[in-house]
Amino acid sequence: MVALVHPFFKSHSWAKLKAIVFCAVKWNGKNSNEGQLIKVASLDFSEGDELIKEIKVDYDFIRAKLIKKGFGALTGKDGKWIQARTKGTGGVNPKTGKRRPITRAFYARTKLVKKIFKMTN
Repeated sequence: MVALVHPFFKSHSWAKLKAIVFCAVKWNGKNSNEGQLIKVASLDFSEGDELIKEIKVDYDFIRAKLIKKGFGALTGKDGKWIQARTKGTGGVNPKTGKRRPITRAFYARTKLVKKIFKMTN
């Protein structure tokens, strides 16, 4: 896992977070072929922003847990703003019968998305 090698401010997670383009789209239902772009906003975070400091705490906690306890110790419950969740389907591939590897990726929690949404208003 990349998190083992990279501290937060050299991570792929930070590269994604430091310049977010937030697009609010009106969803017109499951079978709709159209949506309406309501708003586009850009957020440029710096290393000193309070929210980023808190996200770094989550990242560092999850990274340390991975290093000390191993991959199997990670759960979606770790982290206030971000979490290391299962990425992809995992389990058994129905076509080959072989077990797929379980992987994890960092995801923004709903409350982080809501906070970013409020910051764009």
